[in-house]
Amino acid sequence: MTFNEGMQIDTSTTSSGGGGRGIAIGGGVAGLVIMVVALLLGADPGDVLSQQPVDRGQYTAPGFDLSKCRTGEDANRYVQCRVVATANSVDAVWSELLPGYSRPQVQLFSGQTTTACGSATSAVGPFYCPGDQTAYFDTDFFQVLVDQFGSSSGPLAQEYVVAHEFGHHVQNLRGVLGRAQHGAQGATGAGVRTELQADCYAGVWAHYAAVTKQKSTGVPFLKPLTDDDIRDALSAASSVGDDRIQEAATGRVNPESWTHGASAQRQHWFTVGYQTGDPNQCDTFAAADLG
Repeated sequence: MTFNEGMQIDTSTTSSGGGGRGIAIGGGVAGLVIMVVALLLGADPGDVLSQQPVDRGQYTAPGFDLSKCRTGEDANRYVQCRVVATANSVDAVWSELLPGYSRPQVQLFSGQTTTACGSATSAVGPFYCPGDQTAYFDTDFFQVLVDQFGSSSGPLAQEYVVAHEFGHHVQNLRGVLGRAQHGAQGATGAGVRTELQADCYAGVWAHYAAVTKQKSTGVPFLKPLTDDDIRDALSAASSVGDDRIQEAATGRVNPESWTHGASAQRQHWFTVGYQTGDPNQCDTFAAADLG
């Protein structure tokens, strides 16, 4: 998906840099792999994470120069600017759909960063912290998604990841994000339902992305989606399915340890959101069949 060159990027809610110590679990693929392997081996994922190598000293990563992010042309050129511009677009869509919507913060980091949810390294991947209402992105993750998980490298594959993390912010605002930690777990548990709902919310954003105009310029954020764009998003959704990751990591699939949902389920719920554009259709918690 391509940004219109006339749109202006708003970096007011975005910061860039890094620094901190330790590891925090987020919503990323690498952290998911660690958890999947730990559960398959009968270990406590927290114990496994605590054993990961960490620089215990204070570490400050160089930040991306956000002054480079000015227009849609910059979003099409720089992946960091694409994250910020996508965040602008997602904010605009949810501001129209959800009364009382407030924008989350966005943190671009490299190496390590400190959050209200604890410290995190790039190994965690993109994640959302409800404690500071911030979505965190190390953009190197997008290449990992391609090289290690077989995702498409297209723009909408990356934008889907941003919209998914913002989906968790929407859940937080609606008071449902905490449900991920309660009740049954596994293939039909609350954790999987939470992640699939965020996928559906990402699809809702995609439904409106090319028709939602930036108020300051009157220009749509993005150009109309193509079939290739949708294939890119579905490729990313499939690449981070629990079944696909488990198969690659261990050679077998164990639904009882799923945390994010199967590849087909993640594609299904993105498609539900994209085709309907209706957040009410994303009630994965009430769904008898998750697809």
